Amino acid sequence: MEFLKKNIIYFLLVAVLLAFLLIKPLRDFVSEQIAMSPTVAKINSETMLSQEVLDIELKGINTGSTNLKNLRGKVLFLNFWGTWCPPCRAEWPTIQKLYDLKKDKVQFVLIAMQDKEEDVKKFLKENHYTVPVYIAESPLDTKILPAVFPTTYLIGKDGRILKKEDSSMDWSRDSVLEFIDNVTK
Repeated sequence: MEFLKKNIIYFLLVAVLLAFLLIKPLRDFVSEQIAMSPTVAKINSETMLSQEVLDIELKGINTGSTNLKNLRGKVLFLNFWGTWCPPCRAEWPTIQKLYDLKKDKVQFVLIAMQDKEEDVKKFLKENHYTVPVYIAESPLDTKILPAVFPTTYLIGKDGRILKKEDSSMDWSRDSVLEFIDNVTK
């Protein structure tokens, strides 16, 4: 009887673990709750981006050109993406939705990487996207240079990295909206 009881408990634990690993919606929900919790976001001096790091000349594709450092003092949604990148393309509708909801509170900068300007314009036009898109005209500092695409930073008014996401994400989820509301107060 004791042997049977231990095996049942072991079986249940393995089943729960497998369910957690295999059921993507549950896994996404839990990871989102952890990642987007304002109390979990680590904000310290090591995540501060200096003016030198943000000194990137940006050529506007569907907006005016600027330098990224000129946007300091505002909460910044900084996304590195490419038209050639399937996960980047997949998250675009949620970025557009976030932009439509929060453009009055957040400065959006999406930098198209390794793309031709005409490819970016075509992508934006075909999909009716209006989020401000740029091409970097100066080198990126290694502190923000993405290793994978998409990579997104939420940067506070003071230049601190509030959140970094190294994968595609649903940016229109309620937890993201709440997080942005908390950091833009």
